[in-house]
Amino acid sequence: MRHNKILSIGAMLLLMLLVVACKGDPGEAGPAGPPGAQGPPGPAGRDGAAGPSGPAGADGVSFEAPTFIGSAACAECHQEIYDVFSLSGHPFKLNKVVDGEPPEYPFSSVPNPPDGYTWDDILYVIGGYNWKARFIDQEGFIITGADENATTQFNLFNQELGLGNDWVAYHPGEVVPYDCGTCHTTGYLAQGNQNGLPGLVGTWALDGIQCEECHGPGSAHANNPLAFRPLVDRDSQACGSCHSRGDIEEVNASDGFIQHHEQYEELFQGKHVTIDCVICHDPHTGVVQLRESGQPTTRTTCENCHFAQANNRPNEVHSEINIACISCHMPRVTKSAVGDPEQFTGDIRTHLMAIDPQQIGQFSEDGSAALSQLSLDFACRSCHNPDGRGLPKTDEQLINAATGYHTVPVAVPVEEAVEPAP
Repeated sequence: MRHNKILSIGAMLLLMLLVVACKGDPGEAGPAGPPGAQGPPGPAGRDGAAGPSGPAGADGVSFEAPTFIGSAACAECHQEIYDVFSLSGHPFKLNKVVDGEPPEYPFSSVPNPPDGYTWDDILYVIGGYNWKARFIDQEGFIITGADENATTQFNLFNQELGLGNDWVAYHPGEVVPYDCGTCHTTGYLAQGNQNGLPGLVGTWALDGIQCEECHGPGSAHANNPLAFRPLVDRDSQACGSCHSRGDIEEVNASDGFIQHHEQYEELFQGKHVTIDCVICHDPHTGVVQLRESGQPTTRTTCENCHFAQANNRPNEVHSEINIACISCHMPRVTKSAVGDPEQFTGDIRTHLMAIDPQQIGQFSEDGSAALSQLSLDFACRSCHNPDGRGLPKTDEQLINAATGYHTVPVAVPVEEAVEPAP
């Protein structure tokens, strides 16, 4: 029986092998059948309910743009600096006439307004500190007078030059609006008219140059001194934004002098442009107040850097009468109010400092610009003229004296300097 089962299984396997071996290649796929019916929809998803609200955030810090508060507010903490600054010329660039009373100045005074005007007719006095004063009427226009005979600018007396204390013409017969607010006021904007007056071009926060013109609006600092520091910009360009006139590449001149407000342009002509103004000048003090109190007018001296030249001044007369470096290297080439072209002297010292010993004249051919180096006319002839304190000199004499003036003699070795014994 068992033997028969084994034979049956073997026969079936043999048959299956024969069927597989005889099977042919598969034919091509038939055409696709019709699509089936739409299946049933799936189960609906869960509703996306909003989660619980998070905790409330902290209150934000409220912000108000800082505002101008005036130098008197600064004095509450910075009294010592304020006391010094208040004697400088900066606060007195524009001075309001209040209740018909003239402004008060340190070191100078303006005696009266132009002829035909009372103090009640004057809205502002422009300047009045040391050099000159001009006047603004109640409509905001600078008073110029009706014709060429009008004298509406008062020049204060200059003791060093013996000039001034007189009235001179200022654009007589012209209508001149006051558009000097950029450098005469604090927080100036060119748009609009101050107090709605037609002659006052632009608007401003405070009259004159006060602390915040350089340090920025002070309300935030006053309310939180540690969190809000005042602006401190020591770069010369900050000073040059006002102490310049037009393009800085040219020093503007007229009537035989450099025009005032040209200090940064003058520095731009030479090596000293690399030095910040505040290296020599304390920005809170003015030259006039330092001179009046008998103090040095700069924080440093020429000798600090130019010690070799200072120690080699071969002219014995210059040494005997103690001619200072600035007498020759910073002569008064600039005129603000008064000047004497015959004596080559204006009323402001220039910041051109390098002397060209071969250059006699100071200005371009048409007189509209100063040359980059100082000329012998101003470096020397401000003294060496018929009315000066030095003897008059010819061009040739000045050139010979100025050439190599500070050249340091070459040291001679001791063994060469001492003659051998015979």
